[in-house]
Amino acid sequence: MALDSVDIPVATIDRLFARIEARRDDLVALARDLIRLPTVNPPGEAYRPCAELIGERLRGRGFAIEYLRGAGAPGDSDRHPRTNVVARIEGRGPGRCVHFNGHIDVVEPGQGWTVDPFAGIVRDGRLYGRGACDMKGGIAASILAVEAILDESIAFPGAIEISGTVDEESGGLAGVAWLAGRGYFSRPRVDHVIIPEPLNVDCVCLGHRGVWWAEIEMKGRIGHGSMPFLGVSAVRGMAAFLAYVECELYPALDKRRTRMPVIPEGARASTLNYNSIHGGLAEGWAGVPSPLVADSCRLVIDRRFLVEEKLDDVKQEIVELLERVKRERPGIDYDLREIMTFHPTMTEPDAPVVRALGAEIARVLGRPATHVASPGTYDQKHIARIGHLHDCVAYGPGILELAHQPDEFVVIDDMIASAKVMAATALRLLGGWD
Repeated sequence: MALDSVDIPVATIDRLFARIEARRDDLVALARDLIRLPTVNPPGEAYRPCAELIGERLRGRGFAIEYLRGAGAPGDSDRHPRTNVVARIEGRGPGRCVHFNGHIDVVEPGQGWTVDPFAGIVRDGRLYGRGACDMKGGIAASILAVEAILDESIAFPGAIEISGTVDEESGGLAGVAWLAGRGYFSRPRVDHVIIPEPLNVDCVCLGHRGVWWAEIEMKGRIGHGSMPFLGVSAVRGMAAFLAYVECELYPALDKRRTRMPVIPEGARASTLNYNSIHGGLAEGWAGVPSPLVADSCRLVIDRRFLVEEKLDDVKQEIVELLERVKRERPGIDYDLREIMTFHPTMTEPDAPVVRALGAEIARVLGRPATHVASPGTYDQKHIARIGHLHDCVAYGPGILELAHQPDEFVVIDDMIASAKVMAATALRLLGGWD
């Protein structure tokens, strides 16, 4: 009989779930404490205090704790050290290891909030705050799930790990990627990984689309603003490129569809976003601007591509449009700088962690789990490509569409439900309980 098909004794589950229900207030308090640490990235504020909040709590429960700085990784500095925490507790003997990994960084709050984004307001069964959904509510649920197993004195074999890692919102290079390069997400240390990203409480997320970020600099020739015909406007050159994208590339992308179960529905297509655009005079000046023809215009693009697409083709269709602008507009040139590339990743639907989560979602929620894929990348990409560990998925309590939004929240009942699912899934994967 396969390990992930073995049922846990009903009496054990009943006690475990009752204990999680009884600790509802503790779960909310932990999530609030995490939210109240404004771990905004960039630049990477409050990473150490947040790592210590997790680490010292778990140290008190018998975990061995390591604080690991992503030294030398992009973004790491003495002012903003990239501090990760990895906690491990050993079971009664040899066996598999289940690892819960959550990123502690959050994006900036932005505008439009009706509550303090770092106060952890509880209202109408919801916990509000930046990171409540993505993904401090999920981190808190995973911690409570493991604590409930310990409180029930369930003698599991193997080991359980919990990590709080940095910089997922900016690529994860100082977090999971740095740790994976040092063996923290590889066998024989770890066998199964669950990442409590906000992909909905009844869904198992198998993977994500690919991403290609690039900066395009359109280059012209400076001139006097009263005689623009004596210069070459890089802004106009960029406008021509954008027109080709709008009229030709966007319609082509909209027609492409993937077999991956990506949610929401709009993300089943290829997408392209303009992350930022800057041209002419540098931002931040005060007073009256100079009358200049812009000799530079920079655009950052965020291209999400499908498992059915080839990366070389993704890049080439951008280059072809840039080359057309260069041919048609004398004096215009361009540079293309690649910022970040990750290929699509997807765990097999019959993998042990997928089957175990599916069984426990059905038990807790009374309905079958849905397999989905994420529109954006997350740290599974590093675990697969660097750690070569493919029994890894995302599962957590957050609602996907709330991530990075004003008035972000997590439903408290969903945190309780996901904690139950994660606790029972860990036992199902570890096996050998009494």
